[in-house]
Amino acid sequence: MSRSVFMRHLAAWALALASTLVVTHARAAEQVVSQKGKAFSVKKLKVKVGDSVKFLNEDPFSHNVFSLSAAKSFDLGSYPQGGAKSVTFDKAGSIEVECAIHPDMALTIEVEK
Repeated sequence: MSRSVFMRHLAAWALALASTLVVTHARAAEQVVSQKGKAFSVKKLKVKVGDSVKFLNEDPFSHNVFSLSAAKSFDLGSYPQGGAKSVTFDKAGSIEVECAIHPDMALTIEVEK
């Protein structure tokens, strides 16, 4: 194979890969769940695999959002008013989300394919 033919094949492959990445990224969405008054802004949320949820702290004190669910386990750590942290959901399932500082805070996220 000549160098010019190889370069054309390489360019075509790179374009195809870039197109796939753009399409995949275009499908992903970000939802925002705020925390105010020691509560999440919603009690239930539906997202798709690949979507992310940004947890925005609008309270004058810290929150520590976490989940021990089999479908997605995470601990965002403590963050103050105005802070935000995100989680991307890579698997379908039901995720129970809580705050380690305020045990009455609860949210269920349903991740669908």
